[in-house]
Amino acid sequence: MKTRKLGKTGPEVSAIGLGCMGMSMSYGPPADKKEMITLIHKAVESGVTLFDTAEIYGPYTNEELLGEALAPYRDQVVIATKFGIQIENGVQVQDSRPERIRQSIEGSLKRLRTDTIDLYYQHRVDTKVPIEDVAGTVKELIQEGKVKYFGLSEAGANTIRRAHAVQPVTALQSEYSLWWRRPEEQVIPTLEELGIGLVSFSPLGKGFLTGKIDEKTTFDKSDFRNIVPRFTPENRKANQALVDLLAEIGKQKSATSAQVSLAWLLMQKPWIVPIPGTTKLHRLEENIGAANITLTPEELNDIHSALEEIKVMGDRYPEELEKRTGL
Repeated sequence: MKTRKLGKTGPEVSAIGLGCMGMSMSYGPPADKKEMITLIHKAVESGVTLFDTAEIYGPYTNEELLGEALAPYRDQVVIATKFGIQIENGVQVQDSRPERIRQSIEGSLKRLRTDTIDLYYQHRVDTKVPIEDVAGTVKELIQEGKVKYFGLSEAGANTIRRAHAVQPVTALQSEYSLWWRRPEEQVIPTLEELGIGLVSFSPLGKGFLTGKIDEKTTFDKSDFRNIVPRFTPENRKANQALVDLLAEIGKQKSATSAQVSLAWLLMQKPWIVPIPGTTKLHRLEENIGAANITLTPEELNDIHSALEEIKVMGDRYPEELEKRTGL
């Protein structure tokens, strides 16, 4: 597995990481624990070193899963987790108060069976708490040895700058893919200027860019995509043109649509690391294989030219969730 450095001062990690949320929530019922431990072990054996979770995933069960699965490999891997979203009366609420961050870190350390969190992200910007207070609290945790690197998730350029001035931000986690390119406008130039890495979640468009989902696909009633505007049958039909493009390029490269999507991401910047999630071993192997695919300048130009003609239909989040992002 090829490796990449997360920003100027961050850790060196595998070019492709593993997003673990879907093992415990959001894409149907939780997967079988033993099978997921086997999958995580296979990922490590295949060279994956960046594993992503959050206290809210499950909630809490995803960190426990990773803690158990990665215990034998702890010194070989980088574990990223997140704070700042809690469950109150069955509803997710944002809470990044310093005292709450300190409660969260203790819980995460215990569940992940570790003394130090490698990369600790604020899950979403909390408008009720100055980002300087958040960055200052994480700075103290770094000084105490409980955290190695500070990260933000889905933050906008202004928030990134303010946080970075207090405690250097190692990585921003953000959705970024062939069908969500808004970070190119302000966020990616800011990251490049400041020397911050980008960890791309949903690099396969929540599964759509794999070509395995179409307008007729039905999702489990607990699947998050049921409430995503971009996943209405009408929008899936309209967005099929993008998947068809990826499939055509894939034929020329003896690659899958998913691999082309990930290869495109890797070629945007040398400090971008996608973290596709999966619960299937063959998908894990497919995703990892993307690290060995190179797109020529001509192929990249063809993709960009085609994208200019393709309008992706549907918002990526329901309105109430989109409000949490990009501040």
